[in-house]
Amino acid sequence: MTTTPPQKAGRARPAAVILTAAAQARVAKLMAEAPADAIGVKLSTPRRGCSGLAYSVDYVSDANAMDERIETSGGLFFIDGASVLYLIGSTMDWQEDDFTAGFVFQNPNAKGACGCGESFTV
Repeated sequence: MTTTPPQKAGRARPAAVILTAAAQARVAKLMAEAPADAIGVKLSTPRRGCSGLAYSVDYVSDANAMDERIETSGGLFFIDGASVLYLIGSTMDWQEDDFTAGFVFQNPNAKGACGCGESFTV
C-alpha cells in the first residue's frame, strides 16, 4: 500500500501586478468592446523603444499556460510569462485627462526610462 504525503495548505500567491479600480474598469470596458474571440486582456513587455522594453496591452484569444492569470472584476487579465520578472510588484492604473488617456505603470523594477516615457530598462 502506498500513501501520498499530506498536502500543505498553501496561501494564495499575490499577483505580480496590482490593477487599480480604474485599471479594472478600463479592462471591463475593453472586454465589453472586445472581438468575439477575445478571452481577456494581456500585458507584455516587448523589446522596443530607446530604453529597451515597453508596456503593451492587447486582447488575447488563447490562454497560455506560461502566462500569469488574474481574475479582475473587469474580466480576465493575463501577464506574459516572459514579462513577469520585469513586472513583479508593479501597479497598473488607468488615467485620463483632457489631452491623454492610457495605462500608467509604477514599476519598482524599472531602473530608468526614456525621456518620452514610452520605454523602460531594468
